[in-house]
Amino acid sequence: MEKATNTGPGAETLANDRGSETRTPPPPPTLTAVGDVESHHSEQAAARNDDDFPEGGRQAWTVLFGTWCVLFCTYGLGNSIGVFQTYYVNEALRQYSSSTISWILSFMQWLLNFMPIVWGFAFDKYGPRWILLCGTITYVVGMMLLSLCTEYYQFFLAQSIVCPIGASAATSASMSCLVTWFQRRRGLAFGIMMSGSSFGGIVLPIMIPKMIERVGFAWAIRTVGFTFLALLTIACCTVRSRLTPEKRPVDVREYLRGVREPTMMSTVFGLFLVFWGLFLPYNFVILQAKAQGMDSELVIYLLPIMHAVGIIGRVVPGLVADRIGRYNTMIIIATTTGIACLALWIPIKNDAGILVFTAAFGFLSSGLTSIGPTLIAQISDIREIGARTGTAFAFQSFGALTGSPIASAIVDARGGEYLGLQLFCGFSIFASAGVFASARYVQAGGFKLKKV
Repeated sequence: MEKATNTGPGAETLANDRGSETRTPPPPPTLTAVGDVESHHSEQAAARNDDDFPEGGRQAWTVLFGTWCVLFCTYGLGNSIGVFQTYYVNEALRQYSSSTISWILSFMQWLLNFMPIVWGFAFDKYGPRWILLCGTITYVVGMMLLSLCTEYYQFFLAQSIVCPIGASAATSASMSCLVTWFQRRRGLAFGIMMSGSSFGGIVLPIMIPKMIERVGFAWAIRTVGFTFLALLTIACCTVRSRLTPEKRPVDVREYLRGVREPTMMSTVFGLFLVFWGLFLPYNFVILQAKAQGMDSELVIYLLPIMHAVGIIGRVVPGLVADRIGRYNTMIIIATTTGIACLALWIPIKNDAGILVFTAAFGFLSSGLTSIGPTLIAQISDIREIGARTGTAFAFQSFGALTGSPIASAIVDARGGEYLGLQLFCGFSIFASAGVFASARYVQAGGFKLKKV
């Protein structure tokens, strides 16, 4: 069997077919500056002796299918929150303001992204099995509790606390597992995985309103819960890590070490800005369309359209990222998404314009969520992937938490006009491109045309 020869900490290792060959990493060089430390850390992650990634094979693709099922259930429902926002505003909680109602869905998004900071360390220490199983049970129980809700505090407890605790456990464990199977093709793998959330975003926004009309809210949510139970059971049987967990004591420094690195700090701040504006079109495009007089039969297809094109928008950027670099791709996507919000969303005043924007935003923004986790994996030691991914998710979760309430308050303050919300969304995502560019600058050692 042919072996690869390491010439330095940045040398790229070749994955063999069986993924069992070990290599001795070279001794660390003398580091004299923060930039050197940062460059060494990100390069060293690619040269670990544990990093003989299979890049495919039956087991790897089976794990990918299991993670796809998880993302359909977790982020798929998260991508459908516009349906809940509309139902709560017009029916179940119509006595409350839109801003007050948005806290239910924003807190759900926040906890879904914050809790991986806990599950990530548990994954590194114990592996995925029990995290995924407990997450499945908790999430399904939360959906059943949601079906019984009639009061604001009940909706908040079920949908904003119980559901995201379970969903975050399942999502964190499955994502961390997938990282251990792919490196060179990681962008493609994550794009396929995240397409599960797009499929969920197609099916659920059509399924839930139709079922509410026919059988009521309670049985609509129970049906969704049983569907999730079936898919998550598949995930429990298929998702597993390639690495053996290392049982070690809790060390808070594992979390702090990452945020002290310039590239890590810039990356997580960029993800925060992305999540500050990312969910606003998903949450408010239905309400805006109704306010502009769009037919109700057409309105319910806005989110499915957004997520249908998002399937392509998740896979294609992954392929591009594997070729030209993940940071390069992220900068391009963030820039074009911000421009789309400012140049397309603001001027539209008719049904055709709304449809064009939803399709454009669905395609462009989908790459942000699929490429984001691969940035953290690129600059991390695979043995700490759970903790470092959890740290990044925790930071970006505060963007998801505050974005919608801020946007709702802006709309209320402007008497129902959406211009302020659209500006907030566009500039937040556009600004993230500059932050990602600064992270790329540190990694590349300047503004060099290279794969980063």
